[in-house]
Amino acid sequence: MPKGYLSIVLHAHLPYVRHPEHDFSLEERWFYEALSECYIPLIWAIERLLEDRVPFKLTISLSPPLLCMLDDAFLQERYIRHLEGLLELCEKEVRRTKGTAFEPVAQMYQYRFRGVHDTFCRRYERCLLKAFKAFQDTGSVEVITSAATHGYLPLMMVHPEAVRAQVSVGVQTYQRYFDRKPEGIWLPECAYQPGIDEILKEQGIRYFFTDSHGVLFADRRPRYGIFAPIYCPTGVAAFGRDIESSKQVWSAREGYPGDFDYREYYRDIGFDLDFDYVRPHIHPEGIRIHTGLKYYRITGANTHHKEPYMPEWADHKTDIHAANFVFNREHQVDYLAHHMDRPPLIIAPYDAELFGHWWFEGPRWLDLLMRKTAQSDRVEMMTPGQYLRRHPCNQVATPCTSSWGDEGYHDVWLDDTNHWIYRHLHWSAGEMVKLARDYHAADGILERALKQAVRELLLAQSSDWAFIMATGTMVDYAVRRTKRHLANFKGIWHQIRENRIEPDWISALEERDNIFPHIDYHVYA
Repeated sequence: MPKGYLSIVLHAHLPYVRHPEHDFSLEERWFYEALSECYIPLIWAIERLLEDRVPFKLTISLSPPLLCMLDDAFLQERYIRHLEGLLELCEKEVRRTKGTAFEPVAQMYQYRFRGVHDTFCRRYERCLLKAFKAFQDTGSVEVITSAATHGYLPLMMVHPEAVRAQVSVGVQTYQRYFDRKPEGIWLPECAYQPGIDEILKEQGIRYFFTDSHGVLFADRRPRYGIFAPIYCPTGVAAFGRDIESSKQVWSAREGYPGDFDYREYYRDIGFDLDFDYVRPHIHPEGIRIHTGLKYYRITGANTHHKEPYMPEWADHKTDIHAANFVFNREHQVDYLAHHMDRPPLIIAPYDAELFGHWWFEGPRWLDLLMRKTAQSDRVEMMTPGQYLRRHPCNQVATPCTSSWGDEGYHDVWLDDTNHWIYRHLHWSAGEMVKLARDYHAADGILERALKQAVRELLLAQSSDWAFIMATGTMVDYAVRRTKRHLANFKGIWHQIRENRIEPDWISALEERDNIFPHIDYHVYA
């Protein structure tokens, strides 16, 4: 038995962004960029590990909105169009940079996006879910779920039925794509309060994650701190995030991504080059945006001067940083093992989009990390589900109310910028519960209207909108999405209660907000 375990957990989530009403959607590019820069490079890394027969374990949560977008034919077609535009831009860039210091980087992008196009279109036939299902079937990757639309669950407990619906739809969506029930769940924003675990138990969930203080400040002091899970009284396990290993990766200032040899995210040719040259590849209205082609490295702190990006330098640094991460975990478990009667477990959770999008070299770092850990005689890769099977006896305690947001509680999702949304969300949730109970045997257009009411409410509950309002980025869009879904819900509610349902309007909503095509409105009953 090794001295300790390491569990890397990646949370892959994007808000539901699908806009057939527009020929060009800036928000849909969030999805396209994540595919090209994060999810497909992550698939490549896992494929290489499996091909080389490297023993590794990785946990990935795929949120239900992301699953639905990955399976959406409309978005798949638009993504191909996006890729074709990128390949056209890469060809132009290879010609433009010929004979300059940027030529190797331009060639790298061309080769890379050709590979992305081949992986998406030919190898997985537009459906990347096939890759993640295959990875799960190997036993090396543990895929888990999240709440339906990433609703901030503690602030929804005014109506426990709303939390139950979020969890239930998340489980059902996962089961539809992976032909099994999920063992674990990523609570949106790692936000927990006592009582949520009861709903998780009802849905067959075995474990979830909290930030460090969620476990450390449990109602009983955890004997092993965050280095072993605790069982809630319901029997659902809570795993606490390790502060040290997390900070080494996610911190731009103190962590690996801030190294001066890594690619600079904020210098993009969409802003750097002549307007007429990049105009075909930016917003149709002439708004400069990121294209994904970036030629500079971070270079130094607090300076606008940037040096050309050197891929071989960055590769060298990923190797060093992967070795350093393993070295630090080995020393961590060496110390902890003296104070525990079992190998300590280090939970290192991250947003998946950090790897590849914000930290360009991140997927390569993960690949090297897995390989180096496989060579360690002191640290073994482990998934939370595997840990519970190997060490089923754990302390019983109730985690405290917490999240992994700034200040550790609800501040980000409930402040002066976004508090107004909750009275509307709570009213709508209460009315949806009444609708589901009053019309328990609906069919035809009434059933369709009830299903669409659930979709609109779930979309309005997304924690992403409150987060965007609080952070001050794309605020108009977040406010517009929240108001639109709430207005749609209330419109459907009026039509149902007044027995005047408009089939054409319901059809239009079904076309635009088509998340969860197999939704059952009885989840609110």
